Amino acid sequence: MLTTAPEPPALLHPSGEQRVIFHHMTWDTYLQMLALLPQSRNSRLTYDHGILEITMPLEDHEFYRCMLERFILVLVEILELPIKTMGSTTLNYPNLEKGAEPDNAYYFQNQPLVKGRNVDFANDPPPDLVVEVDITHTDIQKNQFYAALGVPEFWRFNGQVWHIYVLRSHVYIEVEQSPTFPDIPKTWLYDFLVTAKEDEIGAMRSLRKQWNAAHPA
Repeated sequence: MLTTAPEPPALLHPSGEQRVIFHHMTWDTYLQMLALLPQSRNSRLTYDHGILEITMPLEDHEFYRCMLERFILVLVEILELPIKTMGSTTLNYPNLEKGAEPDNAYYFQNQPLVKGRNVDFANDPPPDLVVEVDITHTDIQKNQFYAALGVPEFWRFNGQVWHIYVLRSHVYIEVEQSPTFPDIPKTWLYDFLVTAKEDEIGAMRSLRKQWNAAHPA
């Protein structure tokens, strides 16, 4: 039975992202546009059955993206989990006519299958966890999108609330705790972000102290 998480503390209202949407675009045109863009760029592309969304992250988006990654990496270090970080690597699935450059993506459970080489999305499993920061409205139905790719765990953060979804029978079910980090309550991320606004390194130290206090040797 799901329980209701406590409300997150009030954070500053973030400005988020700028987005440009193209409709009725073919898969081949999307690939041509992707090939013309430099690999080193700030914009991120998501293509879904004729809809191309180009996202230009602003400062608040990037702060939360980076802090979510630091939160994850501290927990991975504490728990001694295997990890392969994919960042915003382009995930293209031609058979589904879907392509994405998520904010962050990781392999944990399937890290042994893909470690030490580039991932082949035609044959390898999708990332075990995808993280998206969506502060402003997006025309892409992200939950259906990543469920169709078969991503087992999907996090969404809107600048206020951390939503955790797990894939069950090809659809996402929202849960209150991450199956990758089952002992971590949502309040820990909210505390982490509030502290990080003033002291990012201090936030990482505090997270380690929280873990040690909750799991004494």
